Amino acid sequence: MSRFVLVDANNFYVSCERVFNPKLMGRPVVVLSNNDGCAVARSQEAKVLGIKMGVPWFQVQPLAKKHDIIALSSNYALYADMSNRMMTLLGQFAPKQEVYSIDECFLSLDGLNVDLVAYGQKIRQRIGQWIGLPVCVGIGPTKTLAKLANYIAKKQLQWQGVCDLSVLPESVLNHLLAEIEVGEVWGVGRRTQEKLTGMGIHTALAFKQADATFIGHHFSIMMQRTVLELRGVSSLQLESVVPARKQIMCSRSFGMPVIQLADLQQAVISYVTRAAEKLRAQSLLAGAVHVHIRTNPHRQKEAQYSQGMTVTLMEACCDTLKLVQASLWGLQRIYRPGYRYSKAGVILMELMPKGLKQMALFTDRNYAVNKDVRPLMQTVDRINQRMGKDTVFLAGAGIAKSWQMKRKNKSPCYTTEWNELVIVHAK
Repeated sequence: MSRFVLVDANNFYVSCERVFNPKLMGRPVVVLSNNDGCAVARSQEAKVLGIKMGVPWFQVQPLAKKHDIIALSSNYALYADMSNRMMTLLGQFAPKQEVYSIDECFLSLDGLNVDLVAYGQKIRQRIGQWIGLPVCVGIGPTKTLAKLANYIAKKQLQWQGVCDLSVLPESVLNHLLAEIEVGEVWGVGRRTQEKLTGMGIHTALAFKQADATFIGHHFSIMMQRTVLELRGVSSLQLESVVPARKQIMCSRSFGMPVIQLADLQQAVISYVTRAAEKLRAQSLLAGAVHVHIRTNPHRQKEAQYSQGMTVTLMEACCDTLKLVQASLWGLQRIYRPGYRYSKAGVILMELMPKGLKQMALFTDRNYAVNKDVRPLMQTVDRINQRMGKDTVFLAGAGIAKSWQMKRKNKSPCYTTEWNELVIVHAK
């Protein structure tokens, strides 16, 4: 029988902050989205106070002041590095691993003759001791049941952070599933949940007992497989190889309204630079770039404008200079003066591996197949990787970036910036 394990960090963003700031332990903490807009992570203490996921921060100011809720700006560099450390460590516990998200990882324990609950506790202890992150472990004969097991381990303290559904009698398992809303089942989104409840399917148990063919006909083959997974029939395997990305996007809201084209150009250049770095890191090329701008739709008294343009490249590349040139060409054509822009972004599209590059009829010899990345780009990437982000950058991105998003309460990048490392004083 297959045995899947899902390891999921508890309140991941908040937990990352607490690793380096123990004063946050036991306190209600909220991590905010770009421009300190909405709550994207909440400690258990904040959840108990009624802070909902995605709630605009300004709406809960009275509650925050009353209960001394701590609000932190998002620190994505820290979270990404902590995630990499956690996933690297988890890879040592199983022969197969699937990194599902920044804070979730599937493991396959097929072939390992171990006590699963004890092994799950060992995983929790190791992650907690070596990295400082609290995690819960869900175990099941299918990925979907492992997901639900993790949910149970988080919600019900008697499991002590590890829930193994693969050893439970059918009657006990059904009792647990009967207490879980169908919306908590992996792959069931809000609209699907509404449709299922309209059919009288309110719980995970009712979904398990539904006719699989009927579900597949009215929803999708994936939902049909989910029904089978709830019955213990493994229909979803571990994806040990990450599927190739179809797009790379970099988009941000501005810290203040932008009116001038020059400021929009600075932002677009910065976003293209970041996206191109990711492109080269994955040995990919882009065949087109999409640039878009928009005003703030929530300010209904202001004039509204939103537009985008896709620019196809004559030849796929990963050269920041060429991608910037194409993006600015598109930006100049969609820009309209007189508007207060709140957001811009770029999307690199038509991605392909470097080895599959299709040469143009009049290809420059400097862009031969074995020279997709010019020495300039390689050098810039190496300097920025070694010395820190934006040590070297295009002058067009500007120095005084008034449009940058607000992050007034951002914690230091404890693990990725030399000048922000934790300082320990010995007495």
